[in-house]
Parts: sequence; structure tokens; C-alpha cells
Amino acid sequence: MTSPTASPERPPSQDRLALRLPHQYTERAPGRPFDPAARQSELGRQGPVHEVALGDGDRAWLVTGHEQARALLADPRLSSDRFRSTRLAAKIPPELRERMLAPANRAGNFLTMDPPDHTRYRKLLTGQFTVRRMKQLAPRVHEIVTGHLDAMIASGQSADLVPAFALPVPSLVICELLGVRYEDRAEFQQRTSTLLRLDAHVDEIVRAADDQRAFMQALVARKRTELADDLLSGLIETAPDLTDDELVNIANLLLIAGHETTANMLALGTFALLEHPEELARLRDDPSLADGAVEELLRYLSIVHLGPIRLTLDDVEVAGTTIPADSTVILSVPVINRDPRTYQRPDELDVARPRVSHLAFGHGIHQCLGQQLARVEMTVAFTELLRRLHGLRLDLPPAEVPLRSDMLVYGVHSLPVAWDDTSA
Repeated sequence: MTSPTASPERPPSQDRLALRLPHQYTERAPGRPFDPAARQSELGRQGPVHEVALGDGDRAWLVTGHEQARALLADPRLSSDRFRSTRLAAKIPPELRERMLAPANRAGNFLTMDPPDHTRYRKLLTGQFTVRRMKQLAPRVHEIVTGHLDAMIASGQSADLVPAFALPVPSLVICELLGVRYEDRAEFQQRTSTLLRLDAHVDEIVRAADDQRAFMQALVARKRTELADDLLSGLIETAPDLTDDELVNIANLLLIAGHETTANMLALGTFALLEHPEELARLRDDPSLADGAVEELLRYLSIVHLGPIRLTLDDVEVAGTTIPADSTVILSVPVINRDPRTYQRPDELDVARPRVSHLAFGHGIHQCLGQQLARVEMTVAFTELLRRLHGLRLDLPPAEVPLRSDMLVYGVHSLPVAWDDTSA
């Protein structure tokens, strides 16, 4: 299967991160939309670590082994801050580099920080993302899910699942969690789409980033005078020393991560279940499988094309290969989560698979903060979707489903589905 929206090759000068692998490493095999890129899978079968050429001619190390990836993600010799390498920073287009290195834009962006700065922000946010708080959100998540299903059923017997369900459900949840007005969702979703496009021009990225920053600055200013029961207000109350720049960057990071990843897991996960009808039937007939099925879908789909990405601060030996200091390390989570040395029948979707460790949420100090919330959303959404929409099926040939091959986060751009008349 190929995607009608797949992006063509771009000149390296437009590559905002100078980290693009040649197309041969990212193209998925025809008719296999749920599998990792074919070349990465091939490398994974050959061994756990490989030196590869990037699109700009630089070299990087691609890690495809599960055991090796877990060790590297916990290794303090690997940095999340690629700007610690002046060589790599110089490869970023100047108009982007100046902005990305500006203190105002770096403040609070804990995703690209190392200890002790990362530790400070992580501790603050862990207090907001407690398992207890996420479980308390479950009734509200259920209400949001059923409300959107009610609207879909009331409108007929078909819909595009992405705008009707997969995107609005996590968007509304993260809006409520952060204290963002839901009526503003279209505004930030459009900008997020631009920021996550692999083929976006530097000018588009700069404009979208500036607009999103202004949007969040206004929200932070309002929260400082109108505290409420939301995460952003909680940060302001528990850490009054946080600057506006820190709050803006933290909130933007959580907003983007909080709806893009879960939305694409819901849409691509539904597509995968529809293409595996026996597994769909097992899950529909036994809702107690839902928790494990979510973990299996996370393992099986692994929707981030490439990453996490790290910088070596020293020489690091991995499976007999020495990766030099100041090198880029790219962890191929889609291949790692199908490592036959870790998983039995790794290329099969098995919703009743005994729960196993996967790296869809990362590992180590940067493991996803919102993973418990994502689990709650997916468990409720898949359970209710299959329970309410009898006879759920694709409303177009599978080969015509437009894949998000042009985005940093993989998934589908749309997913037209149909179902039986529930009033009969």
C-alpha cells in the first residue's frame, strides 16, 4: 500500500533538523501499512545496530535491537540535547537555529534536556500526572467518548473516524487537563499539523511556532489571574517561580503530545483491527482484553517513524560496535518493538498476547509522562467503539486509506468507516 499523501524527496536545505534518512529507509512495503519501514526491518534482521547515511551526507547509528535500545535509553552517556554538539547545531538552517537556541524557546522544553535541568521539570510534572489523577479522569473520558459516538450514530451509518472521533476525543481531554478552551482546538490543531509535517518549509515552521507561542502566552497570562482546576493552574500554584517562558513551552509540549499521538493511535489502531477481523471479534466479544489489547496495539503499530534520537557524549559500545562520541543515535522503535529476540511471533497482532514490555512510551528518565492518560483514553475508546458501532467496517478499499507517511507521527489522514443500523 502506498499513500497518496506521501511527500517527495526534499532538498537538504529545507530539512529543518538535518536528520532525514534517505527515502529508502522510511518507505513502507506496498500493502503493509502496519509494518515498520521495509529497509529498517531488513536491517533489524541483520543485527541490532547499523551505521547509516543521513540525507545531508552525515552519518548516524540506527539501533533496532530491544535489549540494546533499553540500555541506551538509560545510559547517561547519551544526551537528549543535540545542541550540545556544535557540529549538529551548525547543520540546522540559520533562521531556525537562532530561534531554537534562544533562551526563551529553550526554557521548560524538558524533552530536549538532560539532568539536572530535566530532573527539575520532570519532578514538577510527575506531581500533576499521577496514576490516581489519570484514573479519576476515566469517567470524563468515558463521557467524551460516548458523546462523540452518540453524535456519529445520530448522523447516519458512516463517518470519517479521524475528524468525528479519533482527533476530537484526545483533543478535548488534553484541553480540559491543561485548561485550554476547546473552541480553540481547530486553531492549535492546524498549527500542530504544520509543525509535524516532514515536508514543511522553514518559513511555515517559524510562522506556526510563533503563532502557537503567542496562543499559549495568552493562556498563561489568563491562568495567572484566573486559576482553575487544571494542570497549568496547578503548575502555577505549586511552582510560582516558573517563568512565563517555561510555562508556555511546557504547555505547548504537553498539548501537542497529548492529542497527536493518541489521536493517531486511535485511528491507526482501528484500521489495524478492521484489517484483522478475528482479533477485532475477540476484543469485541471479550472487553476484559482491552487493557492488554491497547499494549499490543502500541507494540504492533509504534507510530513514531524514527526516534527517540540521542547524542553520544562519549564513545559507547553497543553489541560489539563502538559508536564514537558526538554521534547521532536513532532508535527505531517500530523495529525494536518487533525484535524476535524479545517477542514471539512479533509480526502478528494478538490482542490476547500476554503483556510484555515495549518501548512505545520510551524508557528511562524521558519515558512518556502522559502514558497512563493515553492508556485510559485508548482502553475506553476502543471498547466503546466496538460495542456501539455494530458491524464496523471500512467504507473504502484498504489500499485507498491515506497514510501519514508525510508526518513525524505516523497514522492515517482519514478513515472512512460504516456500520449497521443500530436502531434495528
